[in-house]
Amino acid sequence: MKRMPPMFRNETRQPDSRNSLFVRQLNRVYLWFTLGVFVFVLVLALAEKLGMSREWIGLIFLLTTVGVYAGIGILSRTTDPVEYYVAGRRVPAIYNGMAVGSDWMSAASFLGLAGTLYLTGYNGLAFIMGWTGGFCLVALFLAPYLRKFGQFTIPDFLGERYGGNLPRFLGVAAAILCSFTYVVAQIYGVGLITSRLMGVAFELGIFLGLGGILVCSFLGGMRAVTWTQVAQYIVIIVAYLLPVVWLSVKQTGIPLPQIVYGVQLEKVTAQEISLTNDPDEQAVRQIFQDQANHLHDMLADPVRALAVERAKAEAKVALLRASKAPQTEQIAAEKWLARLPRDPEVAVREWQQRLHELQAKQKPLNGMPPQAQQYSGDPNGTPEEQAEFDVSRRNFLALLFCLMVGTAALPHVLTRYYTTPNVRQARESVTWSLFFIVLLYFTAPALAVLVKFEVFNVLVGTSFDALPAWIAAWNKVDPSLLSITDVNMDGILQLNEMSIGGDIIVLATAEIAGLPYVISGLVAAGGLAAALSTADGLLLTIANALSHDLYYKMIDPNASTARRVTISKMLLLVVALAAAYVAAQKPADILFLVSAAFSFAASAFFPALTLGIFWKRTTGIAASLGMVSGLGLTFYYMVTTQPWLRDVFGVTRPVELWWGIQPISAGVFGVPLGFAVMILVSLVTPPPPPRVQELVEYVRYPRSWGR
Repeated sequence: MKRMPPMFRNETRQPDSRNSLFVRQLNRVYLWFTLGVFVFVLVLALAEKLGMSREWIGLIFLLTTVGVYAGIGILSRTTDPVEYYVAGRRVPAIYNGMAVGSDWMSAASFLGLAGTLYLTGYNGLAFIMGWTGGFCLVALFLAPYLRKFGQFTIPDFLGERYGGNLPRFLGVAAAILCSFTYVVAQIYGVGLITSRLMGVAFELGIFLGLGGILVCSFLGGMRAVTWTQVAQYIVIIVAYLLPVVWLSVKQTGIPLPQIVYGVQLEKVTAQEISLTNDPDEQAVRQIFQDQANHLHDMLADPVRALAVERAKAEAKVALLRASKAPQTEQIAAEKWLARLPRDPEVAVREWQQRLHELQAKQKPLNGMPPQAQQYSGDPNGTPEEQAEFDVSRRNFLALLFCLMVGTAALPHVLTRYYTTPNVRQARESVTWSLFFIVLLYFTAPALAVLVKFEVFNVLVGTSFDALPAWIAAWNKVDPSLLSITDVNMDGILQLNEMSIGGDIIVLATAEIAGLPYVISGLVAAGGLAAALSTADGLLLTIANALSHDLYYKMIDPNASTARRVTISKMLLLVVALAAAYVAAQKPADILFLVSAAFSFAASAFFPALTLGIFWKRTTGIAASLGMVSGLGLTFYYMVTTQPWLRDVFGVTRPVELWWGIQPISAGVFGVPLGFAVMILVSLVTPPPPPRVQELVEYVRYPRSWGR
């Protein structure tokens, strides 16, 4: 009978009585916390009814929730490496599932998912199917086996499995790339929410929220982050479900939106047909089309067009001053002059962006596809419509693949399964993770439909003077997220006169439903919890990869425990400030940043992790070359096709999409290349040492080994 590899012989379990006492204590703590959340909301609702201002309600929500998370972080502070890196490996399956759900419920899931479904129809279901399917891959192929290896981080696994520092270093670099991209999106969401809650500038909101992130992860590492994330999940799910249930009751009388929203979808579909054929909507679309044609003519000769525009603006300013027109008109004319591009190159960039916006607004339904339509185009239509259908379907499947495989390879998610007491609970916690995540994902399509029904039937056709106050409030936060313009000057809002960003659909749901502002504060607190929880996990992943894998494993193996943890905390602070700075620049929309992180993780880690577990013949040099080639191809495709990245890297040649695949799904090219390189190189290089092959065999088939 084979002997167990030495690295597993000292793995111990807590006594059952001690473990059950720990679980009972957790149950009591989080039951009281849940009750406290409801009592807190009721007290603030009463205070609002008695006259408390919205500013104070928002401030109290922000300070109280962040204060509670900070308190958990302070109580969970530690310098013990096992507690700091993997929470002492004693997190019960159900609570690890809640922590994973919170870690996973990022700003993109909480803020962006329903907004994407609102704007793109059921084409956005690729996100729900991909993310949910990814956890099935985690349960079947990765989580239990990685837990059996018993390392601290994903680069740690790569270093142990493939040997040498090169695979570990590449794992560190890839973990930083995908995690940093992801955390920028979370901090962007933090800035958006805090600016709405407190009425401060977006940039200031970022750094205010950053304090809450740092207190949780800085003091106690994974232990503090874990227990904070459980509390954050409770806030997230209550905040997400409450306004959707209210909307469902308001529209259908039934408090089960996940089941009854199909009825509202039929009404939305009928309203879409009505709005498409409405004469006022057609008139607005014609105005936008005329503006687009004019802008197209200007782009044909930008030097002359800019000179003409500047001459017009200067002449109008001079005329208003000479005629002593009202001060407001003079100021408006001066602002128009000041907003003109400073040179033709800037003009071309701004006008091309504006032309892209106008081309969408000249289409029916403000450029949105019908809600129930999964793919664009028509498989039975004209050749152009058939080609559009094929490209749309191809992109749907490519995005589904990238999100599924990327979910199964994200370092900050996989690391959570190192925190359970044993392999069995690691597998159980994946099941709990799916349950807690599906509660939100199953609700997002209903939320999109119910909000669209409200917009079509309450806002559209309303006088500009009678529009609800939340529209002006959101326009003040960021006009790119919500703006309205009376294009045809009839004083009535048409659908195409309203520009709304997907990131505010969830945040504005309570106000759209006519709920008290305290519920809006609760939703914002839920969004803040989602962003904070994911940011905590991501920052900890980056800091631990640098301190544990790079510093301790590669630079100074003799470093003391206290020194390792201290360095991790210092690096966490540096990375957090760098991410906050990048987020303050508003580099791209949240959904692209998040999806880019999935493509990076999929191409860098998925082939190396799955082959490392299931094929003992995979060699270290093959894994290194596969990671570099897969990630390199993915990054190259994004840089050459994504507008913001093209601008950052100075790419000027025309965009060339491969088979029409959008940059958001670049991992669909990198993952197959990574697998191919690893397999081929492994076949032509010497096999791994017997010790490594025995280790892989034990992890996969533990029952064949002696105890």
